[in-house]
Amino acid sequence: DPGPALAEGRGLIAASSVGEVEALAVSAATGEGVAALLDALARLADSLPAPDPGAPLRLWVDQVSAAVTGEAQVTGGMSAGTVRVGDELVITPSMRPVRVAGIEALGEAVPELTGPARATVILRGVSQERLGKGMALVQPGRWTLTDVIDVRIAVPPGPGAADEAGRGAAPRLPRTATVHAGPARTVARVRMLSEDIARVSWREPIPLHVGDRVLLREHGERGARGRPPRPSDLVAAPGGGTQPAGMSAAGPAVRGLIVLEVAPPSLGRRGSGASAAAELESWPDPPTAADLLRRHGLLRASALLAMGVSDHPEPVVGEWLADPKHWADLAGRLGEAVTTQAARDPMAPGLTVEAARTAIGLPDRRLVDALVRPPLRLRDGLVQVSSVGTVSDAQLSAAVAAAVKILLADLAAAPFASPDADRLRHLGLDTRAIAAAERAGLLLRVSDQIVLAPGADALAGRVLADLPQPFTAAEARQALQTTRRVAIPLLEFLDRAGVTQRLPDDRRRLIQPPTG
Repeated sequence: DPGPALAEGRGLIAASSVGEVEALAVSAATGEGVAALLDALARLADSLPAPDPGAPLRLWVDQVSAAVTGEAQVTGGMSAGTVRVGDELVITPSMRPVRVAGIEALGEAVPELTGPARATVILRGVSQERLGKGMALVQPGRWTLTDVIDVRIAVPPGPGAADEAGRGAAPRLPRTATVHAGPARTVARVRMLSEDIARVSWREPIPLHVGDRVLLREHGERGARGRPPRPSDLVAAPGGGTQPAGMSAAGPAVRGLIVLEVAPPSLGRRGSGASAAAELESWPDPPTAADLLRRHGLLRASALLAMGVSDHPEPVVGEWLADPKHWADLAGRLGEAVTTQAARDPMAPGLTVEAARTAIGLPDRRLVDALVRPPLRLRDGLVQVSSVGTVSDAQLSAAVAAAVKILLADLAAAPFASPDADRLRHLGLDTRAIAAAERAGLLLRVSDQIVLAPGADALAGRVLADLPQPFTAAEARQALQTTRRVAIPLLEFLDRAGVTQRLPDDRRRLIQPPTG
């Protein structure tokens, strides 16, 4: 009676990440059920997503045999992509280039083959001794060879595996386990960053993409490399006693891992692991170019392509891609580096491009060129601050004049976004320098901590005139597109100037817009 076996199999598979599947009984002795099995397999094949023939090729090697002198024969599986006779591929992890001399599939020689398929490939330029199970043939530049990844634990649905919100409850992984990617197998170290995010590292690099799935198998009673488990590796077992963490009564557990990052930054600082987990938990599967750029700040388009992401934003220069916020921060830091140089050496004609690159930690000098924007300029290999111009520079030192020019450029895009104390300090604008700039007519000092461009009060009056009268401080803040830190001192400044009048209910009305 196949009924009990079918019921047990359905239950075990439903509790895994596969979920509910079709099940039927087949007799090898009588042939009963074979026709139904063929129909079921056809339905399964039709339901699978169509593989992309243009996808990056990765053929996992699981068998190696000798061919004629100077050639080797490997057999393995490919899930997508196309391999052709004459293609140049590389073998991982050595990255040795080889040439495809022949392809066989289902016992027949073919000029090309598209995955998913199992193929035998004859390689020229390598001997059998240099190949082994678990290696891979890949297209050059299309895969990241990595020995450390950040992953999300794929939690199988099933009874008892959900939290109060109905989500899968991620089991805590052991510190040492075996990772399987295709036929590749390696002992790995695991660092849990949160309940469902972990960093996994191993010795021999493996070609992976973001969005790939790998398996993690927990070791048995003797743990990795046959050693007895440490006391810290043991947890209470059902019915008494102890067992290795995560191991069930049925034996070592196997967990699915979703690869989120194949070139993660180091976790050196205190709290960096928790910060990384908080960021990675919000990422989709697979992550997008915006997610990866937000984490790295700058990436080459070729590096992103090797991570498995082909949808790129426009480069900022060459093949360099940048996160918009990080790019804006770099522009601000470049301005600070130039003003710091001017304050340290007023007679210097500017900051060299190489010195600017080093000061803000850029990997390519071309990025400095792309970051230069008014009031900065690039002349004769030097980054300089262009002349203030409208007021005689004799009233200010060169460093203060340069800093004021950069500040005014910031305010040109956001007139009421007064810089905070840190920004003023980085630019070298202390109270005396701000007062000097105000006397020179270059800045409008609203309060000790709020500095705007000249004419900002007149602009504020024109913006407030468009509001329904009277208006609240919150309405003024929204209209001026600024923060409460700036809005309240600016409104008080306008009260003192007779532009606005504060009413008993703390609302204000415009008396007359300021001229200018």
